[in-house]
Amino acid sequence: MKTIMLPAFALRRCISTSACLCQRIKQTDNEIVQMFRLPVPMRDWAFNRNFPKKNAYARTLDKRFIRILKIFKWGPDAEKALEVLKLKVDHQLVREVLMIDVEINVKIQFFKWAGKRRNFEHDSTTYLALIHCLDEAGLVGEMWKTIQDMVRSTCVVGPAELSEIVRILGKAKMVNKALSIFYQIKSRKCKPTASTYNAIILMLMQEGHHEKVHELYNEMCNEGNCLPDTITYTALMSTFSKLGRHDSAIRLFEEMKENGLQPTPKIYTTLIEIYFKLGRTESALGLVQEMTGNGCSPTVFTYTELIKGLGKAGRVEDAYGIFMNMLKEGGKPDVVLINNMINILGKVGRLEDALKLFNEMKSWQCAPNVVTYNTIIKALFDNKAPISETSSWFEKMKADGVVPSSFTYSILIDGFCKANRVEKALLFLEEMDEKGFPPCPAAYCSLINSLGKAKRYEAASELFQELKENCGHSSARVYAVMIKLFGKCGHLSKAVDLFNEMKKLGCNPDVYTYNALMSGMIRAGMIDEAHSLLRTMEENGCTPDLNSHNIILNGLARTGGPKRAIEMLTKMKNLKIKPDAVSYNTVLGCLSRAGMFEEAAKLMKEMKASGFEYDLITYSSILEAVGKADEDNNLTAF
Repeated sequence: MKTIMLPAFALRRCISTSACLCQRIKQTDNEIVQMFRLPVPMRDWAFNRNFPKKNAYARTLDKRFIRILKIFKWGPDAEKALEVLKLKVDHQLVREVLMIDVEINVKIQFFKWAGKRRNFEHDSTTYLALIHCLDEAGLVGEMWKTIQDMVRSTCVVGPAELSEIVRILGKAKMVNKALSIFYQIKSRKCKPTASTYNAIILMLMQEGHHEKVHELYNEMCNEGNCLPDTITYTALMSTFSKLGRHDSAIRLFEEMKENGLQPTPKIYTTLIEIYFKLGRTESALGLVQEMTGNGCSPTVFTYTELIKGLGKAGRVEDAYGIFMNMLKEGGKPDVVLINNMINILGKVGRLEDALKLFNEMKSWQCAPNVVTYNTIIKALFDNKAPISETSSWFEKMKADGVVPSSFTYSILIDGFCKANRVEKALLFLEEMDEKGFPPCPAAYCSLINSLGKAKRYEAASELFQELKENCGHSSARVYAVMIKLFGKCGHLSKAVDLFNEMKKLGCNPDVYTYNALMSGMIRAGMIDEAHSLLRTMEENGCTPDLNSHNIILNGLARTGGPKRAIEMLTKMKNLKIKPDAVSYNTVLGCLSRAGMFEEAAKLMKEMKASGFEYDLITYSSILEAVGKADEDNNLTAF
């Protein structure tokens, strides 16, 4: 497969040196917000907007006055000190006092006292100074009250001050209050700027109010003098991506370029991610070429989405080639990019390359995290590596100071269950409990399933009850495993009872649960009841998958005769979920057993035309039926 080569460039930063980014799976909304935060804190801007750094108060507001405030708090003694020091009560004095390291109640009392002085009124800078103090002290109620007082006062609140208020309220999770203040101040002829709208759009995006983001964008465009900028488009495209409105995000990208704005690396990265989600791999790669052609260097985030997308598209060689080319050009990956690359290599059995990447992480000054080790351990299990090797990696993980997560134990439990080492898996469950991790349904699911295969039904039931007691309720997936288990061992009534129990508890059955119960019904010869459950499933808004139809098809083929099996296969062809090799083999076996060899031959041709190759199951079905037909003919001859 041809390796995709990108133009040479130097990455803008080495992500591996930034500890906070080592936890990301992809760039979060919060990181977008932080990216566009003003470089100068608003508090400093408010104090220094119209004043030089050095001022008279820096000389006169000395340690004597500060000592009085700390000892006597705010009161007559502090008031007298102001008179003695000949400090005039004005906006700058208020801001200076509010910057002193004293109790918050002292600042509140002083602020209220100053507001009552003759010929003095607080302005937006003094209000914001107190609001910052209250925010830092965590006094949310008092902060909201002060913001309301500010809005009701006669002081002028400009776009920059409004942006800062929105930011503070957003940080305090007071989204509705931030919107209320935004519209109140806006109605007082304060024309919001693009920065103001960006502040509220970023706040809404960060708090998950995605639908409101688009509404604010339309309002912004209707202002006439307030045009969206790259920050606005970044927020909007990320929002549309999360809402699954990919076409809208792509249209915004084109609109942005038509308006003469140059897309940022974040915008290109967002669009690359969207194209991969839509299965438009070539469009994603073309966007990378456009990006580099416009002099916009891909970041490590861009590479992460590119490699992850190519991996999901099955183009592992291309993903690995791009990764190696990035290294060749001097780029340094971060832990998230490496984790994705290891995961991709592990899934296709390239363990040697995956382990080589792990061993080279130190040379990139990139420390493995819990996700790295989890990915390696899972790859070892998936590729049937010796159990001793997998266990040694778990010990290495702990020796390196990386604390295992609940997901680590889930991987270990599932891996040991699949290796028929159930007792070892049970020990890991105990260890997981000792570490204080909450009960993990996935781990219990693996254990219950393995115990069921070993016909240890009582032990499986005990684990199921334990999970329900610890969690209050169980997950639909664990119910599905128990229902399947009861169906296999001939206790269909218990399976039905569990199905009804989960519905009473408000745990809606998913497709796996329905499939488990239908499979049990088929085993019990209740074909019509299983078929009826398939229709009930659809009526309840749970979409059947291919396995659902194959379960019914299997039942019809075994007891319903060729006619009903062919009817079911024809129905499946008309659905979005097309028949697979299992579907064809099931019907072929039915036709062969009925001696309908000509029909079977026609279906085999159709099977091959649909892209399915004959396998051992196909031939064994035909040969078994032919052999039976020969025996019958020989008996007839005698």
